[in-house]
Amino acid sequence: MTVETVMITGASGNLGRAVSTAFAARGANLVLLARNGTQLDATFPGGDPRRMLVAADLLDPSQAEAAAAAAVARFGRIDVLCNLAGGFRMGPPVHATADSDWAALFDLNVRTLLHAARAVVPRMLAAGSGRIVNVGAFAAQRGTAGMGAYAASKSAVIRLTESMAAELRGKGINVNCVLPTVIDTPENRAAMPDADPARWVAPHDLASVIAFLGSGAARAVHGAAVPVTGLS
Repeated sequence: MTVETVMITGASGNLGRAVSTAFAARGANLVLLARNGTQLDATFPGGDPRRMLVAADLLDPSQAEAAAAAAVARFGRIDVLCNLAGGFRMGPPVHATADSDWAALFDLNVRTLLHAARAVVPRMLAAGSGRIVNVGAFAAQRGTAGMGAYAASKSAVIRLTESMAAELRGKGINVNCVLPTVIDTPENRAAMPDADPARWVAPHDLASVIAFLGSGAARAVHGAAVPVTGLS
């Protein structure tokens, strides 16, 4: 039986750790990408033959391509791509949002995804199969004051997911995305001390949905944007 290989971007974050744990539990080879190699090493200490750590800046297409090539050289294939790299920030009204803020959020949430897909999809096409899971945002389903640039960038993730699914479903590749609300992380708890984190999404719960969409059990699911909104 062939062992699947899963590439996870943004692997050193809270969600990245949870998703890597979910796929490791089913015996997958893991290709874990993050821009900060030191943080990546600290997050995943010790040598594990089924785990490959890659420091890569996904805003550089050549680094994304090199990461995919290294993954295939070591494990022979990439079966699943989980695009977790991204970021959030509130901002001023749309008319007052600086070009640099627009660029930063589209870089984090859209260009990282595009560069990873550009590197991985041709290899999935050559193999005749693959599964891609992107991370959008529940808030991207409609505009909200102070979140124009963020919502627009995450809305682009949803539309790209749908377009990729339409292009690739006949070639054995599933593409779907998840739409989480606030994820329960130490950083979010510190930023919103008066909020009730019991209403947020636990990373391991979101990871379970991502792992399902990245499995053969989801082979009939194409272009879905799955809301993941917590327990209450």
